[in-house]
This record gives sequence, C-alpha cells and structure tokens, in this order.
Amino acid sequence: MEKSLILPAETAVMLCGHGSRNQLAVGEFAVLAERLRERLPGVPVEYGYLEFANPVIHQGLDKLRAGGARHVLAVPGMLFAAGHAKNDIPSVLNTYAAGKDVEITYGRELGVDLKMLRAAGDRIQQAIDASPNQVPRHETLLVVVGRGASDPDANSNVAKVMRLLWEGMGFGWGEVAYSGVTFPLVAPALDHAVKLGYRRIIVFPYFLFTGVLVKRIYDAADEAAARYPHIEFLNAPYLNDHPLVVETFIDRIQEMLVGENLMNCAMCKYREQVLGFEAEVGLKQESHHHHVEGIGGGLENCPCKGDCDSSCRDEAFCLKHGLPLTPLHSHDHGYGHHGHDHGGDHGHDHAHPHPHTHAPAKHALVANPAFPVIRLGGSHDHGYPEDHGHHHGDGAHHHHDHADHHLHPYPHADHPLGPVTLPKVPGRLAREDSEG
Repeated sequence: MEKSLILPAETAVMLCGHGSRNQLAVGEFAVLAERLRERLPGVPVEYGYLEFANPVIHQGLDKLRAGGARHVLAVPGMLFAAGHAKNDIPSVLNTYAAGKDVEITYGRELGVDLKMLRAAGDRIQQAIDASPNQVPRHETLLVVVGRGASDPDANSNVAKVMRLLWEGMGFGWGEVAYSGVTFPLVAPALDHAVKLGYRRIIVFPYFLFTGVLVKRIYDAADEAAARYPHIEFLNAPYLNDHPLVVETFIDRIQEMLVGENLMNCAMCKYREQVLGFEAEVGLKQESHHHHVEGIGGGLENCPCKGDCDSSCRDEAFCLKHGLPLTPLHSHDHGYGHHGHDHGGDHGHDHAHPHPHTHAPAKHALVANPAFPVIRLGGSHDHGYPEDHGHHHGDGAHHHHDHADHHLHPYPHADHPLGPVTLPKVPGRLAREDSEG
C-alpha cells in the first residue's frame, strides 16, 4: 500500500546519483525521479549526478533554491553505503550548503531492506517464469552480483542480500559475485558455481539501473551458458524502478522528516578498524569527482543509440564513426585498472589517505549558520573543514593529480580471483590483469 507523505512548506527533495556514460541508465534514473514526483505531489523534486552526466548535483540544487526551497532532503540513489555515499555526495552537498541560504539534510542509502528484498524476489521470479523449463527450487543455484567496492561493509551487504533471497525463495544454494574491485568476479564465480552440480543457475545483478557493468554481467552469464550447455542459465532483470524500490526511497525521505535517519557506522572502515582495512581509519571525507563533473554522457549520432558499451572510449572507434573521443576517467588504484561507469548506482569506493575525523553522532550535513543543522543521530559524518572541497561552474572541468588519493591499495589486490573490473573486450570476459 502506497503511503501518503506530507512535507513541510519550502521543503524539497534532491535525488543524488553517480551518473553513467550509458544514456539508457541516465534515462532510467530520471524516470525514478519522476516516480518520486508522482508520490510527492506538490513537492519539488530534482536529481543530479556526481559525474559523466547532466544535470550535476549542484544544478539540481540551484533549481530547487530558485523555486523557493529552504530545506532540501538529499537522498543518495545508492544501494549500499561505500565511498560515494560516505564521501563524495556529502562532500558535494556540504560544499554547496556552506555558501548558500539553504539547509540540506542528507539521507541514508537504500541498504538491506525488506521491501528491496521483495523487489529483488520479483525480478528473480520474472526470470523463472520466463523459462519454458520446470526446475525445482532445490535444484537451482542463485548468484547475486553486486557492484563491488573497496568497502567491506558494502560488499558484505551484497552477501546478506544473497543469503536472504536464497533462504527466502528456497533455492538449493547461493553464491555472491562482484563486477569489479573485489572478488570473486563474475566469470570465476560462475565457473565455481557449475561445479556444485545444480541444474539451473540464476544470475541476478543487484543493480538499480542498466549500464556497462550490467551488460557485461549478462555477457559473462551467456558465455558460461555456452561453456556449460548441460546447465540452464537464467538472467534475472535488475531492480530498476520497481514499485517497492520507489517505496523504499519514500521511506528514506520519511526517515529524514522524523529523525530516524541512521546510517550504519558500526562497521564503517573510516571509523573503526575493520580487519584488513586498518590503514583507512580516519581518512578525510572529500569528493574526487570535481574534474569530471558533467562531462561524458551521450554523443550525437552514437552508434550505440544510448546503450553505450564503452567502445566510444576507444580512439579507433570514434575515428571510424566521426565522433570525438570521450575522455575516460580512470585511476590506478594499485590493484588493477578499471573504467568507471556505474549505471547509476553502486557501492564503488576510492580510498583517500588524508587525515580524517569522524564525529560519532553528527549528521552528515550541513549548512549555513542561518539554518541550523537537523541532527538525525548517527548519520555518517567524517568531520571536515567548512571550506573543504571545490565548486565548479557549469562546464568547468578541474584537472588535478590523484596520486595522493590512492596510497592504500586494496588489501587483497593479489587474490587469484580478483579484484579486476570486468574487461570490456567484446566476446571475451575471462579475467584479465587490466581493462586495456
């Protein structure tokens, strides 16, 4: 049952996403914002991205302020809280609020939620119903694929989601895979799964929207199906704008209004010594997306027709089709190279080796002295100076060296099953040492 939600006067909602070069993903994110508008009649709702798409976050905030909003409820369009939810978005919002007459309250990620689980169950059931074959649940193995992050808390949430779906739907077994950064990757995870002897394997990308990585996950599953023809592989749809996903976003907005906005900080690697990540306790909260804010996106006359598969990043491809070469945002993380396209969601994280303080019970934002901060008790705050961060006008691209941002390699960089982002080479999804 849809809940009715009444917001105070001069209150608006801002949906904050990562952004994607894939225009279909960007379009799906925009549809989600429209779904929120439908559920919040009369409430201004805007959206924006960290990188690779427009509008960027500060443009959405500008529209809300211009429309009279004095209090903005900023909701991260993220499944789990890793670097983007904990660092990048709060940094952008704080930088904006510091110089504007607006109060910004920051919400929490979607997280492990019963409504999200029901939405996931529906998507998995769609794949089962579409198959002409009848395979008992106990002879079926479920593989849940997460984005992958260098934040073990976010990665563990994917495993919890898998366990709840496995047990709740009565499958014979469940496994977890990740599209990059951590391990196991999809291809080796599927090679492992087939050894367990199940007649059917369901591959479910636990992603909000489409994008490069979702396409590669499906490709990896298709290639596994070709290698193991005696097993039925089913590709379950990703979450998208399932009604229960929209309902969960409404819940997050409600939490901000009533003071129940509690992010899980007990397992945060920036606050506590998580096994294997001790060097990251106290790192500074800041965003590294300033130099790619608003760049990328779709190209006119792109042969991909918006469903970009990263080929446009190859100079030869662009020259062939008379297109400008789109810059590729990538970093050397010390554990392999990965192109950075998230399809609008994810728990991807970049560690920052700077001094870092974490106020144990302070709200993640805000603001202007004229607008007192609403304390929501436990929302994530790393503690940073008020003048931290950069603000760039529309179309301004700031270039800086990231060498000092990534001094702490992923602790298991040499693991034989990862961590490397899925390679973009068409027709070959075996593990490689780099994306090329």
